[in-house]
Amino acid sequence: MSDAADPRPKVLVARVLLPAGMERLAETCEVIEGGLSASPERLLELAPGAAAIVADPTVAVGDQLLDAAGSELRVVANFAVGHDNVDLEACRRRGIAVTNTPGVLTNATAELALALTLAAARRMSEAEASLRAGAWVGWDPREHLGLELSGASFGIVGMGRIGRRYAELVAPLAGETLYVSRARKPEAERELGVIQVDLAKLLGRADVVSLHVPASPETAGLIGADELRAMSPHAVLINTARGPLIDSAALAEALREGEIGAAGLDVYEGEPAVPAELLEAPRCVLLPHIGSATARARAAMARLAADNVLAVLGGSEPPNRVA
Repeated sequence: MSDAADPRPKVLVARVLLPAGMERLAETCEVIEGGLSASPERLLELAPGAAAIVADPTVAVGDQLLDAAGSELRVVANFAVGHDNVDLEACRRRGIAVTNTPGVLTNATAELALALTLAAARRMSEAEASLRAGAWVGWDPREHLGLELSGASFGIVGMGRIGRRYAELVAPLAGETLYVSRARKPEAERELGVIQVDLAKLLGRADVVSLHVPASPETAGLIGADELRAMSPHAVLINTARGPLIDSAALAEALREGEIGAAGLDVYEGEPAVPAELLEAPRCVLLPHIGSATARARAAMARLAADNVLAVLGGSEPPNRVA
């Protein structure tokens, strides 16, 4: 139960929430913040009596944490678009709503996918590392030769909000844009000229392959050794979606063997750990999951997470229910 001295509903922010969300919650709720270093054990200590839990992709929300919170728990608000860290079925069994924060980070994530595309295609990390190490001794026409994107074939796996925005951003460069989606996107086809194909055809034709699908049992290992071999030797693979979509060991080997040209990654399976083989792989640009890391996007996400919590606690339908 919540502290008898404070009748307001208790909200557990598992790690941190920006002021745009914290201030909104604090107006009517008792807010407890775990902090960036909060361990799973610490969250179990903080959870009892919580009416809401604000989680993020690093926080596993399953039976143990749900049971620790107890019968007052009404909503798990994920501070992210993805929600593979939340056991949706466990929440459904308990009648607990689950929400996320889509839409407000679409531009930020699509822009980062574009940045990774440019950085990987032009081997920017490798070139910068060479310069910083003092290895650059002057212009050499043979060094750091990358992929020119003007007129390139772009392949987009997943044509949701972020995938479509990425398609819009690369449109001035693209010779053609192919996409894979469970459902056809006639509006995007009409407005952007994108062409729906199956994954095998996309991998065989695209100079750039950018992943924009959620993590699920069906998409785990979507890009493995066979798929990498099907790609062009100069092709660039981009992932700003979820780490489990790619077999990291297979990708590292494909880069070492020259089976593909380069990769740009912002997400990894088992974060915050990054597979050692990727750290050592050539022509691989690596970022620490910063897809939504703009001031505008993160503030909007925090507000939306708070709005989801307050709607459920107030007896209303939340803006972004996923379960």
